[in-house]
Amino acid sequence: MAEKKTFVTLGQLQEIDKKFPTPYHLYDEKGIRENAKRLYEAFSWNKGFKEFFAVKATPNPYILDILHEMGCGTDCSSMTELMMSKACDFKAGEIMFSSNDTPAEEFKYANEINAIINLDDITHIEYLENALDGKLPDTICCRYNPGGVFKLGTSIMDNPGDAKYGMTHEQILEAYRILKSKGVKHFGIHSFLASNTVSNEYYPTLAKILFELAVEVKEKVGIDIEFINLSGGVGIDYRPDQPKNDIAVIGEGVRKVYDEVLTPAGLGNIAIYTELGRYMLAPYGCLVTKAIHEKHTHKEYIGVDACAANLMRPAIYGAYHHITVAGKENSPCDHVYDVVGSLCENCDKFAIDRELPEINKGDFLIIHDTGAHGFSMGYNYNGRLRSAELLLKEDGSVQMIRRAETPKDYFATFDYTDFYKKLDL
Repeated sequence: MAEKKTFVTLGQLQEIDKKFPTPYHLYDEKGIRENAKRLYEAFSWNKGFKEFFAVKATPNPYILDILHEMGCGTDCSSMTELMMSKACDFKAGEIMFSSNDTPAEEFKYANEINAIINLDDITHIEYLENALDGKLPDTICCRYNPGGVFKLGTSIMDNPGDAKYGMTHEQILEAYRILKSKGVKHFGIHSFLASNTVSNEYYPTLAKILFELAVEVKEKVGIDIEFINLSGGVGIDYRPDQPKNDIAVIGEGVRKVYDEVLTPAGLGNIAIYTELGRYMLAPYGCLVTKAIHEKHTHKEYIGVDACAANLMRPAIYGAYHHITVAGKENSPCDHVYDVVGSLCENCDKFAIDRELPEINKGDFLIIHDTGAHGFSMGYNYNGRLRSAELLLKEDGSVQMIRRAETPKDYFATFDYTDFYKKLDL
């Protein structure tokens, strides 16, 4: 079986183990920085380009600080993500608030910290206006949903017609008319049609849809769109034999469509935004776990000290995550295992019928591509506690950037003094 390269060695894991027990999520600072640099180089042709990192993918202030240093902003979808962005010193113009079914207090807070508000529905104009005591922000973005089934060549990528996000074509034109009449001065367009695409054509195809809409908005509403947010959706190769996206090719594809559609329409100053999460972080994080049990029944099982509470994607999506047995990268994959966690759910499996080298108790297993939508989707089912997050720094040292949860954390929201006394916490 094809193998993925790891950014951490067995020797490093053995050293980390002296201070930080498994399981934990480990992030690669060098890889994160290099990838952000590649993204900005791919879109350097657009002077207003900015990446607004999707905080939901990896909500850790240490990670946000690294991305901020690389020129990124944040894309937030909740109050706490906005609060984290503010605490990390992201300023006006560096925070995008792309939310849906949004409580009024979150709109108010987003406005207070000068986040760019991305409206999900035409009815939210009045809702936002009421939340802000009748005064809309000077800058508003609107989210577009073209409906139907989005196709790229012959493969169906996603089904916008079934998605809860965004406005129809008629609604978004009317929304811009209303916003213009209410004194809004600066406008953007946003859309999200597909998730985890592994195709260099996705962004250029989406860009053409949004660029043509911007031209139509200018002609029919009389406003100039100032930025177009291509959102996320650029995926990664979770499987080692899967093709990779080439961000340089993607950026050039968007540039060609920009020159074909926007420049001739006198809209050659529009800034391009992205809000990537998975592409920015997934390959630069892994879940490190240790084999603690083996079981020989109707199948061969390896039990590890992580579970779906640490990484739920395989359990809920059947998602593939590659596994490397540290130190056995060159050993033959001549054993077939189910790699499982401890939850009382049969779907708590990181791998099913996976060909791997022989695994012994105490071996470190590196579960790849968990840097986005890994720790962030964790939960406490069965009373399992969230793991620590560690950062492998550029100088080779390791820093804890979030400690592991403790039983005291788990019980902290109970309002029973006597309960705590019984537990002696």
